[in-house]
Amino acid sequence: MTREEALALVREYVKNEGLVRHMLSVEAAMRFYAGKYGEDVETWGLIGLLHDFDWEIHPTLEEHPQAGAPILRERGLSEEIIQDILSHADHLGQPRDTIRRKAIAACDEVTGLITAVALVRPSRSLYDLEASSVKKKWKDKAFAAGTDRGEMEHAAQVLGVELWEHVANVITAMRTIAPELDLVGNLK
Repeated sequence: MTREEALALVREYVKNEGLVRHMLSVEAAMRFYAGKYGEDVETWGLIGLLHDFDWEIHPTLEEHPQAGAPILRERGLSEEIIQDILSHADHLGQPRDTIRRKAIAACDEVTGLITAVALVRPSRSLYDLEASSVKKKWKDKAFAAGTDRGEMEHAAQVLGVELWEHVANVITAMRTIAPELDLVGNLK
C-alpha cells in the first residue's frame, strides 16, 4: 500500500479532522524514528498513518483496532504491518517485541499532549514549542486530562528514549508537517 492509498483509506473512514491530524502526527513521529534507527521510513509511516483509521466506525475497545484489521487485509496491507498496528492497543496484549511496535506505542499518546500544549500557547504554533513547555503542562493533571501520562512515560522507557528527549523528538517530527496540522499559528 502506498502512502497515497493509505491517506485515501483514512479519508474514506475518518471525517473528524482532529483525528486525521492525530494520525498525521503519529505518522510524522514514526517517520522520524525510522530515520533515527535506520529503518524503512515508508513502512513506519504507514503504521502511524493507519493506526486509528477505524476509530470512527469502531469507537470502543471491544472493536478498535481489531475490527479494522479485516479492512486492511482486504486492501492488501501486509499481515506484519497489520500486527504492528494492532500492537498499539494495550488491551489486545500484542507483544511489543520489535522496535517499530515499541515506537508506535511511544508515538501515539504523546502527540495528543503536544498538540494540546501547542494550542494553548499564544503563538498556537509548533515552531516555538519546546519540550520544557510540555513538561510544565505535564505537571498539571487537569490539563489534557484524557491523556495517559503513565502510558506515555512507560512507552518512552520501553522505546529506550528518555521521556523529554522523546517529547523533543516528536515535536521536531510534527514541525515538519505543522501546516497540515494547522499548528503554524501566528509564526508564519
